[in-house]
Amino acid sequence: MIDDILKRTAEKMSKTVVNLGNELNTIRTGRASSVMLERIMVDYYGVLTPIIQLASIKSPDAHLLVVEPYDKQALSEVSKAIQASDLGITPSSDGNVIRLPFPPPTEERRKELVKQCRQIAEDTRVAIRNERRDANARLQRLIKEEDVSKDDVKAAEDKVQKMTDEHVSQVDNVLKDKEAEVMEV
Repeated sequence: MIDDILKRTAEKMSKTVVNLGNELNTIRTGRASSVMLERIMVDYYGVLTPIIQLASIKSPDAHLLVVEPYDKQALSEVSKAIQASDLGITPSSDGNVIRLPFPPPTEERRKELVKQCRQIAEDTRVAIRNERRDANARLQRLIKEEDVSKDDVKAAEDKVQKMTDEHVSQVDNVLKDKEAEVMEV
């Protein structure tokens, strides 16, 4: 029973760290990346569809994305969806493709992006600590409901704390890497 709780807690904490990486990948760093467009949904014949299912996305250089819809009729809808997104980029279209120029962010904008990254990382740390709290609560219930000794539960709680520390350290490393990427000129 204790092993199940430890295993489940480790899985949830690991997924939380992976989710942090995915979330930070969507933050604009000055380099054009198709990952930034993954969350954009396009109204395609009345159905909200991810842009990556409607178009090929290429990055000919570090500051430009080219979006080429498979269906040319969807060009204006794709353009509207990009315009409405929180990217802050104005798409330009020539009738066949949409070009998205990504100018390098200013120093002030990079600092704002770092703050945003830190907030996301802090939310992730809180989620990891919540997992620790939940695991410890389940372990305490074992003392009352099952025939488990307090020493076994204490040892398991120490393992949960060690897991928590490791995952928080991973969050810090991911954040440090992203901050360096964002501040890079």
